[in-house]
Amino acid sequence: MKLHILFKFVEGPYGGGNQFLKALREQLQSQGRYTEVPDHADAFLWNGYPFPRYDTVWQLHDTRVKCPSKPIIMRLDGPVWTVRGKDRFYDVLLKRIADVYVDGIVYQSAWTRDNNKRLTGIAVPFETIIYNAPNPAIFNRIGRERWLPSRKPRLIATSWSANWRKGFRIYQWMDRHLNWDRYEMTFVGNSPIKFANIRMIPPLPSAELANILRQHDIYITASYPDPCSNALIEALSCGLPAVAYNGGGHPELVGAGGLLFDRPEHIPQLIERIVSHYDTFQASLPVFDIAAVAEQYHAFAECISATIAHRRWTSVDVRRLGRHCARLKRYFVFHYTGARVCEKLREMWRKTFASGS
Repeated sequence: MKLHILFKFVEGPYGGGNQFLKALREQLQSQGRYTEVPDHADAFLWNGYPFPRYDTVWQLHDTRVKCPSKPIIMRLDGPVWTVRGKDRFYDVLLKRIADVYVDGIVYQSAWTRDNNKRLTGIAVPFETIIYNAPNPAIFNRIGRERWLPSRKPRLIATSWSANWRKGFRIYQWMDRHLNWDRYEMTFVGNSPIKFANIRMIPPLPSAELANILRQHDIYITASYPDPCSNALIEALSCGLPAVAYNGGGHPELVGAGGLLFDRPEHIPQLIERIVSHYDTFQASLPVFDIAAVAEQYHAFAECISATIAHRRWTSVDVRRLGRHCARLKRYFVFHYTGARVCEKLREMWRKTFASGS
């Protein structure tokens, strides 16, 4: 069985979903289980979010009409409403897409599954949880600098997104309150603020980012709530124990390889606990194996395939799917346009208010 991923890949540094799907594609290719030609595929993986345009839903619709007996699996994170604090219509749209087009869902974490179900009631015949994993040729411990208690602990945080929910208020608190005679810290990525004490590096290609991670000792992530942070997985895979916000999928990913905080005031003492028992935390780091992840995706597709191999569409079914796709598009255009207009109006109001003050 060969899979095809219905996704527009982006080269270079980009969001976590893009990076994971590239690693998954490469691993499936090495196993002889991937094809770049959709017509040659036996199953399809569709990334539930993000999709800034409706094109990917049209692609999903066309694939479903053309291939009734081939599994379509949705990879789902979010919910968007919980993670971003806005755009709830995306979650409703994804639920409606799943109702008609999707045979199985891969949730990125138990937190993702539970919160999607709580918000929209999404459900399909086949569901599973598969965590992300990085490219092991890039994100690994090879050549990492040894931990030396005699020097300053080196802290690092990363984020492709500059959204405040990626933890920037916590990083701002750290920048102001950490003892910089005791620590040094680096931030790699995009940030909405400038730091006074934390060294800032712009987004890097994966190989360069991995090298930077291996030069540090402890990974800090304050993103909230993050369903299954690829940035965290990459750091753990490079041998860094983590201090992570106690929310989203962080507790599932960190396990015994780090500590969790609820308030920024707790961070310094948690860092010191890891510093005092560094070897123990490092020996307890979880393993994220992309080969095992690819095997899980393939096995999940095979399991679904056995149950729908004889499914066929009638002309009535095709017309029904067409009507459903048209309704989805109207829903998307209406809510997406409305959300963007409201966003522009809020921005205009903020600028007017700022200039008036």
